[in-house]
Amino acid sequence: MSEASVMNTQSLVADTLARYLALCDVPIRTEGELGDLFTEDAVWEGGGSEYAEKFGRTEGREAIVEMLSAYLPPTPHFRTNVHLLFPGVVDVKGTTARGSWSMQQLSRYESGATEMMVARLDVTFRIGPDHPRISAFRTERLFSAPLAGER
Repeated sequence: MSEASVMNTQSLVADTLARYLALCDVPIRTEGELGDLFTEDAVWEGGGSEYAEKFGRTEGREAIVEMLSAYLPPTPHFRTNVHLLFPGVVDVKGTTARGSWSMQQLSRYESGATEMMVARLDVTFRIGPDHPRISAFRTERLFSAPLAGER
């Protein structure tokens, strides 16, 4: 694979992850569906003691979309929620790409509580003819705190 091809794949992978996070923002954005971003046999899991217990491990595209939908409208969980993705490192080998990113999430819950959270995302993608799809997603909470001015 040429250097230009690797760089293009790295960019497409980062775009796929950014699209996933945008679809998880509330109010939800409508430019696409979560299921299209995952392989049929994808795995989504929480890492570290806190997230392993909270999220566990979910296998399969449909089960992942169902799990994520439990946090998104019309389910009353978040009033507002935004994910901010920091630059990451992506390694491309053939039709697989693996990346690691830090992500910040700012949330206001239906209860009125607010939170700022930082997590590490370790994600594996399968490179397909149309776009990369997530085949393994692991999130681990690194830090959290309430936001000032909570109401």
